[in-house]
Amino acid sequence: MIGVRMSTPRRGREEGEKPFWISFSDLMSALMVLFLVAMSVALLAVTKKVSEEEREDKQRAEAIASLMEEIQKVVSHKEFEGVRVIGNTIDFGPRGRFEREGQNVLSAPQRALLRQFTPRLLERLRSSDAGKHWFKRAVVEGYASQSGKYLFNLNLSLERSERVLCELLRQPLDGEPGLSQTDRELIATKFFVGGASFNSLRSTADDSRRIEFKLEFKTRQERREERASPQAPLNERALADALDPRERCPIFDR
Repeated sequence: MIGVRMSTPRRGREEGEKPFWISFSDLMSALMVLFLVAMSVALLAVTKKVSEEEREDKQRAEAIASLMEEIQKVVSHKEFEGVRVIGNTIDFGPRGRFEREGQNVLSAPQRALLRQFTPRLLERLRSSDAGKHWFKRAVVEGYASQSGKYLFNLNLSLERSERVLCELLRQPLDGEPGLSQTDRELIATKFFVGGASFNSLRSTADDSRRIEFKLEFKTRQERREERASPQAPLNERALADALDPRERCPIFDR
């Protein structure tokens, strides 16, 4: 008898042979999602770091600008007429000028000016945020005119800087405005000598023979390193030698 042949269902076998693992395209999609998540996390971390650095840079700049504004208020007083603040430099103008070529000696008015102005400057450095956290050092820059030999003028500019430090560190004479022990300690540790010969000439030879205070401030990296490794205590013996009232300025007058 001819009849219709019915196929036997093979459902169980076909289901068993279906692939268990996800397809290659699905695997790549998953990896791409993981990659995007990882990149997003890394980007957020970098952005946060940059934002913190920008914030710290802004705070540093604002603190320094505020300090220089305070110093500008000091030099605006009538007693300091002629002194100017240019950027981070204190220019003593005509009052810081050496009158003769080859001279390294300060006049009596110049000595009085330094001893009156410097304590006001140190007060601002100690009380301001920029002074407490960012101030690095003050370089006393001496300059010479173009007259004479280069090496002679280089030595002369150094002598002029040293003369200023000698004046600030010495014990005051009777009737002179004096610097406190705290002031002199700060000068001994934070004020440095710098000589520039005639590398920074002014319009006239007279104006070129001058002295300036250049305030230098720590970078963000220097500040971070300082916080991580605090500075060692000051050498008390060296400090005592610098402030010894029996010490005399070793520069010959000329």
